[in-house]
Amino acid sequence: MTLSVTTMSPAEAARAAAPVEEAGLGALRTGRGNLPLDRLDVQAQLTGLVSRVRLTQEFVNTHDTALEATYVFPLPDRAAVTGMTMTADGRVVEADLRERGEAREEYDRAIAAGKRASIAEEERPDVFTMRVGNIRPGERVSVELSLVGPLPYADGAATFRFPLVVAPRYVPGAPLPGPGVGDGYALDTDAVPDASRITPPVLLPGFPNPLRLSLDVDIDPAGLPLGEVRSSLHTVVTEGSRVSLRPGERADRDFVLRLAYGSTDESSTLVCVPDDDGDEGTYRLTLLPPAGGGPARGRDVVLLLDRSGSMRGWKMVAARRAAARIVDTLTDADRFAVLTFDHEVGHPDDLPAGLVVATDRHRFRAVEHLARADARGGTELLAPLRDGLALLAGDSPREPVLVLVTDGQVGNEDQILREITPGRVRVHTVGIDRAVNAGFLGRLAALGGGRCELVESSDRLDEAMEHIHHRIGAPLVTDLTVTADGLALIDDTRTPGRLPALYPGVPLVISGRYRGPATGSLTVTGRTRDGRPWRTAVAASGKEAPAVTALWARARLRDLEDRYAAGSGGADLERLAVTTSLRFGVLCRFTAYVAVDSRVVTEGGQPHRVVQPVEPVSGWDLLAAPAPSGGGLRMMAMGGSGPARGSMMMAAEMTAADAPVHGRRQPGGVLPDLRAAVAAAAGAPWHAGSTAGVDLRSLREVAAVEARRLRESAQRPEYERRELLADLASRLTVLVGGRTEAEYEPLRRLAEALDGGGDLAAMWAEALRVLDAFAAGTPAVEPDRSRTFWKRG
Repeated sequence: MTLSVTTMSPAEAARAAAPVEEAGLGALRTGRGNLPLDRLDVQAQLTGLVSRVRLTQEFVNTHDTALEATYVFPLPDRAAVTGMTMTADGRVVEADLRERGEAREEYDRAIAAGKRASIAEEERPDVFTMRVGNIRPGERVSVELSLVGPLPYADGAATFRFPLVVAPRYVPGAPLPGPGVGDGYALDTDAVPDASRITPPVLLPGFPNPLRLSLDVDIDPAGLPLGEVRSSLHTVVTEGSRVSLRPGERADRDFVLRLAYGSTDESSTLVCVPDDDGDEGTYRLTLLPPAGGGPARGRDVVLLLDRSGSMRGWKMVAARRAAARIVDTLTDADRFAVLTFDHEVGHPDDLPAGLVVATDRHRFRAVEHLARADARGGTELLAPLRDGLALLAGDSPREPVLVLVTDGQVGNEDQILREITPGRVRVHTVGIDRAVNAGFLGRLAALGGGRCELVESSDRLDEAMEHIHHRIGAPLVTDLTVTADGLALIDDTRTPGRLPALYPGVPLVISGRYRGPATGSLTVTGRTRDGRPWRTAVAASGKEAPAVTALWARARLRDLEDRYAAGSGGADLERLAVTTSLRFGVLCRFTAYVAVDSRVVTEGGQPHRVVQPVEPVSGWDLLAAPAPSGGGLRMMAMGGSGPARGSMMMAAEMTAADAPVHGRRQPGGVLPDLRAAVAAAAGAPWHAGSTAGVDLRSLREVAAVEARRLRESAQRPEYERRELLADLASRLTVLVGGRTEAEYEPLRRLAEALDGGGDLAAMWAEALRVLDAFAAGTPAVEPDRSRTFWKRG
């Protein structure tokens, strides 16, 4: 097979590699070239819609004493890390997957004893830390990670994206007291208690290429007709079915391949993969959307455009274009609002506040405002999200849609996901960057049941925006349910747990665990937008495909981590995540891979510590700051609304010889329980497993409003009323939360009943009865409320 690869923008790639004269945020310079990471090698095998990757990091010690190297690096957020090996002095050591605290203790004991060791930890779904200790002078140590991941497929094309650099992230919140938990330049804050673990130092622009980067991709279409293969951001060479990165490229942006796959099978598929031992297995259902669809309603659209400092350069230009195209697609049947934000939120001066009818004049004024948006300040994302959702919180008959255009470079992802509740609002995210925060934007889109598009160059923008325009319209099938016939599904193992809608051109993948033989079928039912029932049955077929199990385990662990971050489940969720991770051999935030050589290679003691700086991201115009005399590191404050807000950076100077050696380390190597620490710093009590929610009196008022909405909507079409009940169920589930008091039980039972579907008339009448009765109740003592925070380590 011979591939024809089209480079999207050769001139752009050349400009991206050009040195920049100015220093930047978190930048450092070294005069000795003593950076520990010498080689980065990516070997990828794409088979159909699955990728298998071997990532090799090779460290070298140029010092005259033993070295410990730390490297913060990205991985695809949906990929499962399934193995790790360490090679040095002709010896290969297989890593063990352990509970994270246990793994850290084993690593620290080995380093103190003079043994060579390495440890890989997950900080975010797409950010990881590698530490390699007791590298002898002049020695090379390589660490290889094995990954398996899905290739996202939509509108006839699959995408292989491999990130190569962790971009700087805006860190809001007040600094926490005491030492940091990591070696990064940012201080830990109450909003991002592990900020120092996700902010590695950044090389000065123009620094000589610090490492040898190689990347090769072998493509096997696995029976799918393969058309054009496009390379974005990098120049590649091809030989048969192999695509290779041109020598000399820098690790300063994501590597992206897009493969135009045609489909030879127009039917949905159900693959069952039995475990090697036992009577269980993993199923994977790929569901194709039906052709056509019902009539769409008018839309209420809120557009949020990120104009923060990290959006400088081509990203700001692309973001303005993307936002303007969304505005141009609206009609007089729609209403809209445009909000631009950095650490402040702005809107067009010539338009009334709130949602306005999308007339020609209003659209023109909005596009004018977007054209004037310039990058500045810090990325305070929580406030504009709240404002946008508030504009869409009414009971308008229009379809509520929120579109966020950003690079997503924030550190308080968990806080945002914990506090944002879209309800019935469809949330679409457009990530514009060459090293985008894909994990966060994907989770936010999943939370809002929308689409996530990643735009890494201006050439990619038009294609991505066409997909978003299709998604802003109504989905083809909603209210999906799955039932099994002859296949024994294991409860509470399905991913995603709450099924999204079916959209045109996008297959839906549902996976989970089963028990017994791989026989029978799954039936998926739903309703089209015009109210007609929709149904499809898919027969099971057995297959030997370990990647299916690893992909399910990764998705399952992501779901458990998100639920833990949201403050529900507590220690039970942590134990379940650790058990799942260890059983299926897939890394998560609660576990770590650790490799320890049995030989003693140094005399022990604390080795010389070097933190590997990362490349400045291609296309970023970092905040300018002259380097201190003699070289060194310079950190700058970025954004914020006061001395306790914004990204708090260290101000430090070092000699040119020791510039990469800096940072702080928690004694003992095990992170503390930061939820308790943060609460103490804020002067508030903290209780494990506590939940925050709406007090009983306010909830009775909400119930009265919900009952009135139902009565006002009694004459709507059947499919709209079903959507209203489904929206009501999601709202009640969020409002009731983890309440265990008897007063909340009626609403909890109602949410469960509405979520399960059934006869519309009966559900409608039951909802009115329960809401009316709850609204007429007597006040009760307000339950205790307190905040919960992510537990580290």
